[in-house]
Amino acid sequence: MPAFRILSEHIRRSRPTAIEALHWVVASMPMMVLALLIATLTALSSARAQEAVACTGVNLLTAMETDDPDLFARIRAEADAVPNGKGLFWKVEKEGLKPSWLLGTMHVTDPRVLVMPAGAKEAAAAADVVVIESDEILDDKKAGAALLMHPDLTMFTDGSSIKDHLDAAQMATLEAGLKQRGLALGTVAKMKPWILASFVALPDCELARKGAGASFLDKQIAEDAVAAGKPVAGLETLVEQLKAMAELPIDFHFQALIETITLGDKMDDVMETMTELYLAGDIGMTMPLLKTIAPSADGDDESAFAAFESRIVNDRNLVMAEGSKQHLEKGNAFIAVGALHLPGEKGLVELLRGQGYTVTRVDG
Repeated sequence: MPAFRILSEHIRRSRPTAIEALHWVVASMPMMVLALLIATLTALSSARAQEAVACTGVNLLTAMETDDPDLFARIRAEADAVPNGKGLFWKVEKEGLKPSWLLGTMHVTDPRVLVMPAGAKEAAAAADVVVIESDEILDDKKAGAALLMHPDLTMFTDGSSIKDHLDAAQMATLEAGLKQRGLALGTVAKMKPWILASFVALPDCELARKGAGASFLDKQIAEDAVAAGKPVAGLETLVEQLKAMAELPIDFHFQALIETITLGDKMDDVMETMTELYLAGDIGMTMPLLKTIAPSADGDDESAFAAFESRIVNDRNLVMAEGSKQHLEKGNAFIAVGALHLPGEKGLVELLRGQGYTVTRVDG
């Protein structure tokens, strides 16, 4: 069986594009601002009730390893070559300073994810400061007010709507998919596609937990710090995070939205695959996997993939590394950011080493 068809066989459709694969990353490790905004869409949805819902996804890599071991081996080899590709919990040291700590997170409420690697909870409890991507998530009113100052980041403000960006067939697909999820197109037609996509990509079980008020990992860490009387600092603002999304081409976002709608319940399998990679600390496997299953014939999708990796991952890594300086220079800081920001030559682990710190994996 051709390599690119392995996962598509398991989601019962033609091979995925790189645009869709990129959205898998956003869906499985969504930015904290999207996790916050999902609550609004959950409230609008009549079908996705806030009751206990079982998670049904399966790990797609299990089938790949059996059906095409050569492909799996190639992905594994590429992942193994990613600098700092394994590990979630890292010790950050410099002579004359108390050690600090770096934790890679996944912005979901899955109970398995909320259990941090050994030693991480204790390190957070003993730290002088807890640093997360955005401390604005601790105050919904403050976060909402900040977003209201920039309505163009979440809504179409130029008089247009989703209907002006999609053809008739795409509109029919979107309307049917939203209806299955308990949303009327007219209710959300003014929303930007990345907001809608973040909602339709997540499994019912995750949305039910969020709708019931469960905190995702980063927020739980911050809430525990506040309860203990510790200061909590942020590396970015929610507006900065949304601006990063908005700077990607609008066609990219609409394509991701339509393809995610088309996948339907199979997104549960994507989420489970990414969750199990996270729990194994195998973050370096993410990009090689997505690039391999999403080949491009004309290069357009590869360009979209590169734009995503550059703007959403690498550019923000630089912001996080710079923002971490003031806390690391004092020592005994606990820093928690999305795990996708840790690995690679341009990842946060290497950037901190470039600042003169010794960064050592703790969980393995």
